[in-house]
Order: sequence, then C-alpha cells, then structure tokens
Amino acid sequence: MIRKPSEMNVETRENMRGGTGPVTLRHYFAPAEFGAKTRLCALLTLPPGSSIGEHAHEGEDEVYLILRGTGIVTEQKIERRVSAGDAVLTGRGESHAIANDGAEPLEVAAFVILYV
Repeated sequence: MIRKPSEMNVETRENMRGGTGPVTLRHYFAPAEFGAKTRLCALLTLPPGSSIGEHAHEGEDEVYLILRGTGIVTEQKIERRVSAGDAVLTGRGESHAIANDGAEPLEVAAFVILYV
C-alpha cells in the first residue's frame, strides 16, 4: 500500500499529553490498516517551543525517528539532546517526553506498537 501525503489524515492537538503548544499529526496509516496491533503510525511536527508532555507506555512500545530539527527527549527524568538521524525507543512502562527547543520545526516519525 502506498499513501501520498495529500491522502493522509492530518490533525493538530494542543498541549498534547500535557505539553505546550500545538503538535500536528500526519497519519501515515490508521491502526485498522495493520495486521499487527498498532496504535499510531504518524509524522509528528512540533513547532519551536512546542512539546509532548511526559507519559508512560504500559503494554506498548513507542519508536521516535527524528527526521528534522533538534530537541530534548526526557526519559525517566534524564534529558538528552536529539537531532535528525537519532532513534528513540520507549516502552515496558517507561515514560518519556519530547520538546522542540530549536529554531525550526521538529519532525518525528512515531510508531506505537502494542504487545497484545
């Protein structure tokens, strides 16, 4: 299956997971389109100053692929800088947050896969 950007569902969430500012989600595919148990497959765009608040992943894993920009990922209260080319894996009850502290949009491909 191939989906062009113009065919993708786009939504904007304000203060996502208790974060600040807007986050735009461009859904590559809907969960029902997968054979595997998947909750999210989307491009997240965080404008400068926006963030996704700290949240835990129980019974699922989340992968972030940093495509553009720079930011700060907080995992278990430890902050680390991320930039294009970096990958982040969070799951097994662990928590994380991400913030764009840069001058350009932070683009992140995000995938949430369920255990069962």
